[in-house]
Amino acid sequence: MPLPFFYIERYDSSASLVTLNEETSKHVIQVLRMKVGEQLNLTDGKGTLLTAIITEAHKKNCVVNIQAVSHEVKATRKTTIAISLVKNASRFEWFLEKATEIGVREIIPLVCERTERQYFRYDRMKGIVVSAMLQSQQTWLPVLHAPVTFHEYVLQTTIFTDGQNMIAHCEEVSKKSIVQIMEGGASMYNILIGPEGDFTKDEIELALANHYKPVALGQTRLRTETAGVVAATILCMQ
Repeated sequence: MPLPFFYIERYDSSASLVTLNEETSKHVIQVLRMKVGEQLNLTDGKGTLLTAIITEAHKKNCVVNIQAVSHEVKATRKTTIAISLVKNASRFEWFLEKATEIGVREIIPLVCERTERQYFRYDRMKGIVVSAMLQSQQTWLPVLHAPVTFHEYVLQTTIFTDGQNMIAHCEEVSKKSIVQIMEGGASMYNILIGPEGDFTKDEIELALANHYKPVALGQTRLRTETAGVVAATILCMQ
């Protein structure tokens, strides 16, 4: 059975002892009822995996002794999904959870012309991403950005040296599949996913003018969060 797995904001490689924050300490000691001498795993979300033993079982500041350290190399393929916020926050949270489990590297919440919801609780959303990383036994935490407007993001997006920019929209135009785009063997992929009601014509034209390629995500019309998960699955597992 795998050891309990927890997140720490930062790890000092010169320290043999780590004091867990109050929230994690409470979960370790009060919820899991772990005792001195029991083992657990920690990660800083930057590829580091720590195996530690509890030395002080305090519910507010549990102390552990690091026994082993390993580092997972970051995946060579970088996947970025820039996706519109949606009216139902729980649906966006579901997307964050699944995209993290699948292995997306970077997530940019977008505010588009037709985006209905613009309130974004960053701390809560970051917590969901951290929980999904731990649940899926990963050591790399996706970078979650604060919301940015569609226009600002498209205009600041650099043309990748070895990457592809894509936009998934519902207009009836000639499109390729993500798989076809990936046949070129690029190492970085960035895809735009629109809001309920799709991108506006002006937004689509702006993306195309800035070297974004139109792609299709299948034959059916998908919800925003579903489209995000479909794109994540293809990009990370193809």
